[in-house]
Amino acid sequence: MTVLRALAALLALSLATTAAAAPVKIVALGDSATAGWLVAKTDAYPAELERKLRAKGLDVDVRNAGVSGDTSAGALKRLDLAVDPDTNIVLVEVGTNDLRLHVPAAKMRANIAEIVRILQKRRILVMLIGLGSLDLADVAREAKVPYAQFKLPPGKYRARDGAHFNAEGYRIVVARMLPQVESLIAAVRPRR
Repeated sequence: MTVLRALAALLALSLATTAAAAPVKIVALGDSATAGWLVAKTDAYPAELERKLRAKGLDVDVRNAGVSGDTSAGALKRLDLAVDPDTNIVLVEVGTNDLRLHVPAAKMRANIAEIVRILQKRRILVMLIGLGSLDLADVAREAKVPYAQFKLPPGKYRARDGAHFNAEGYRIVVARMLPQVESLIAAVRPRR
């Protein structure tokens, strides 16, 4: 019986070490602003975020699950495919296309709240992101998740369409969201 306990303890230690060695997995779920419309994938905010976090010595893997033209209903529909079971954190940025397509605000907010609810049920930490005039502070407050609102002036931070961010705009967005993401990463580590 003692040999079995020793083997069980070694297995538990091995599993704990493997879990601690795994990178924190972050998924950026969103629309064209997440996908990086009109910029190279390496300049979209998920890639920039991963670079900044790694430069700080954090072992992270940030996956871009942005789909240009996506709405809150579309993100909700593809949620299980976009977010792997071993994901630790999801950054949710949707809703701008809902506004553009005149989706009722209540429906958009309900979809986003449902995305958050599903992720929380899966024990995944969530941060909501609002861009431009899209303010999701009420949804974040109700769900008790961090929230970041990004409004950059038109001009030098915008892509050639005038609506999306360029590489410099994404660098500013990432610099502003970095402390909140670092807090989420710190909250993940003890749970491992």
